Amino acid sequence: MAYAKPEALVSTAWLADHLDDPNVRIIDASHHLPTTGRKPRPEYDAEHIPGAAFFDIDGIADQTTDLPHMLPDAATFAEAVGRLGIGNGHKVVVYDTIGTTGAARVWWTFRAFGHQDVAVLDGGLPKWKAEARPLSADPAKYPPETYAATLDAGLVRSLDQVRDNIDARREQVLDARSHGRFRGTDPEPRAGLRSGHVPGSCNLPSTELFQADRSFKPAEELERLFRDAGIDLGRPIVTTCGSGVTAAVLALGLYLIGRDDVAVYDGSWSEWGGRPDVPVETSA
Repeated sequence: MAYAKPEALVSTAWLADHLDDPNVRIIDASHHLPTTGRKPRPEYDAEHIPGAAFFDIDGIADQTTDLPHMLPDAATFAEAVGRLGIGNGHKVVVYDTIGTTGAARVWWTFRAFGHQDVAVLDGGLPKWKAEARPLSADPAKYPPETYAATLDAGLVRSLDQVRDNIDARREQVLDARSHGRFRGTDPEPRAGLRSGHVPGSCNLPSTELFQADRSFKPAEELERLFRDAGIDLGRPIVTTCGSGVTAAVLALGLYLIGRDDVAVYDGSWSEWGGRPDVPVETSA
């Protein structure tokens, strides 16, 4: 069983052959949870795939909210992407230092703003380094581009939309956090948040979508994982997580098996878990 939409991934071999392709723009979208103590920008400055520009998930974001890395408006996104030297006609390839976390978030962000020719490096920087492929400490030097962006609201969900869906159940909600965080038995990495999940949601930790080398599992395994998590692949799906990052991993996995209409709850548990006026479940 092949991927229904294989264009969402590129291999390390493909990228190695296209490092000098003038139509390709490479993005390092590394991001780390606050508990790790890791900082993505210094890691990028020390080593990255040659030609890669750094996409700051926290910087290219809505700065009017306390919630982490919420989507910016279209004009802000367009201006920031243009500064990175990316135009609407470029093929964008995204990777990160974990494998696929921040990369999936930026893949989804580009799609949410109308850019269809965007792919994730399968296996990310860990696989690239394991294969002893080239690295660089030189910053990207692409000339600025004029970029046009329009938000596709169908790929984004708000707190109000998720809350309204609890009773209506028009859409299935799939949570990418660990089983312990979903059930409320493990603490959240961000202080001040309640534990548990959106009532009626299902759980599939994003880490389960990957093989040992951090590449995505085959299509038939992905489909089985989603079905085993309780998801009807013929019905609408919204993904969520801690802050809208690994939710995009699930959205990417679903895209690979043919679902290009999956929405991400942007605020995710950083928003929901911090609100006393929304219901929380802690059962499995």
